Amino acid sequence: MATDRLADIGRNTAARLNRNPAVQMVAGQGIELYVHENFLTLEECGGLVAMIDADRKPSALLSQTDDAEFRTSESCDLDRWNPFVEMIDRRICALMGMKPKQGETMQGQRYDVGQQFKAHHDYFHVGEDYWIDQKKRGGQRSWTAMIYLDEPESGGETWFSAAGLRVSPRTGMLLAWNNTDRQGAVNAQALHESLPVMAGLKNVVTKWFRERYWVT
Repeated sequence: MATDRLADIGRNTAARLNRNPAVQMVAGQGIELYVHENFLTLEECGGLVAMIDADRKPSALLSQTDDAEFRTSESCDLDRWNPFVEMIDRRICALMGMKPKQGETMQGQRYDVGQQFKAHHDYFHVGEDYWIDQKKRGGQRSWTAMIYLDEPESGGETWFSAAGLRVSPRTGMLLAWNNTDRQGAVNAQALHESLPVMAGLKNVVTKWFRERYWVT
């Protein structure tokens, strides 16, 4: 279901990113996707990796699946009131032109060898049982911002199969994409997956932004 609010968020955020000389738009089929190299320093990345490693647990899914290999990473919610986390959180919000209240708690994710997250959308499917609750908690997801904290020796790319894009992890690089189209409807072209890590480790942090203020 398209909404004017989602369309406005999509348009305003894209315009802000397009004006930023440090941000590069990546050409893809039917998706708005941007990269910001060196968004975080090596020290900042290392600090987040340590926090993820301390609190990680098997990643969960909103919808149940019979595929035990669908999402095999480990993850944790970072303490948004930790001064270090809050500083990075606010920097992401400033880049995107979002109010902090629009953003969910930043999630850290760790992928060891063989771990993956198969093709999925970040937006909510309104026909699923979880939608009633998520609608009350801020509504639909608009943009996703994800930062690579390190580089696996092999594998671990983020693959936007419908859009024909494959992004290799680079330490400190932020990747941002719009989960809706210009009319404010969810965009099936934003389908993506984290390909299996073949050697080494991959750590990322992800922040999802909502249509309205997010309610914990």
